[in-house]
Amino acid sequence: MGNTEGPVQSVILVSCPDQRGIVARVAGAIHEVGGNILDASQHTDTSSGMFLQRIHVSWPEDSPDPESIQEAMDELAQEFRMTWQIRWEQSLRKVAIFVSRQDHCLHDLLLLQRDGALNCRIPLIISNHQDLEDVAARFGIPFHHVPVEGSHDESAESAQLSLLKAHDVDLVVLARYMRVLGPNFVNQYPNRIINIHHSFLPAFAGGRPYHQAHAKGVKLIGATAHYATAELDAGPIIEQGVIRVSHRDMVSEMERKGRDIERTVLARAVRWHLEDRIVVHDGRAVVFS
Repeated sequence: MGNTEGPVQSVILVSCPDQRGIVARVAGAIHEVGGNILDASQHTDTSSGMFLQRIHVSWPEDSPDPESIQEAMDELAQEFRMTWQIRWEQSLRKVAIFVSRQDHCLHDLLLLQRDGALNCRIPLIISNHQDLEDVAARFGIPFHHVPVEGSHDESAESAQLSLLKAHDVDLVVLARYMRVLGPNFVNQYPNRIINIHHSFLPAFAGGRPYHQAHAKGVKLIGATAHYATAELDAGPIIEQGVIRVSHRDMVSEMERKGRDIERTVLARAVRWHLEDRIVVHDGRAVVFS
C-alpha cells in the first residue's frame, strides 16, 4: 500500500444503530492506526435510528497497515453492531457504459473521464445498436454491439453479463440505454447500476416521459439519476434537476432542453458514486456533500 509520491488517501463508510460516542470512537480508532481525518460527514436517520458516516482519511506515505486498520474497525463493528467499508483512492473502479442511439450522455461521461473529472476506467461500451461505435472508437474504448429483441431479453443479458464479468466491471451506467434490464441482471449489481431517466421521478415513469409531460402541460421538466432495481424507475434517487418549459414548447423542444439536464444529472451521480459519497439505507440514497 506504499506510495512514494505522498500520503495515501481512502474513504471509510460506516453505518450502525445510533448511540452516543460513535463519532469519537471512530475518530480515535483511525488516529490510533495512523490515520488523519481530512473531513467527515454524518447523518442520523431518525425514523430508523441508524447512524451513517463518510470519513475521508489521509494515511502516512510509509505504508498504512491494512491489517491494523481492519482489526481496529472490526473491533468497533462488533461493539456498535456496525457495518463498514474502506475504499483506497488508488483503486480505480471499472465502469461499463450502456447506450442505445442517443449520444449526449455518453459524450459527456467520456470527456469527463478523459479530463480526469471521473476517477475511473471505462474498459467497454455496450449497445443494442451500432450507431455510436464511432464515438467509442474516437476515445479508444472497445465497443460491443449486443442486439436486444426487447426488454428482459435473457439471451442478450447473458451475453452482456459475460462481458461485464470478463472485464471485472464495478459499476454499470445506463446512459440513455432504452431497454429495461431484467431482475436477474439487476440483482447481480445491487446499487451498482446507475440509470438516467428523462423525467423528474416519480412523475412520468416508464416510456415517452416528455410526451406525457407535454400532454399534462407541465411547467417544469427534469431528469433523475437513480440506482436501477427490479421495479422500473423506482430505485433509490441519487440526483435530480429541472428546467422550466411553457405551453409554447413542443415535445421536440422539451427533449432538447431535457438533454442538458440529463447529462449533468447523470455525471454528478456517477462522480458521487465513484467518490463513495452515497450510502443506500431503507431504499433511499443518502448523498454526503
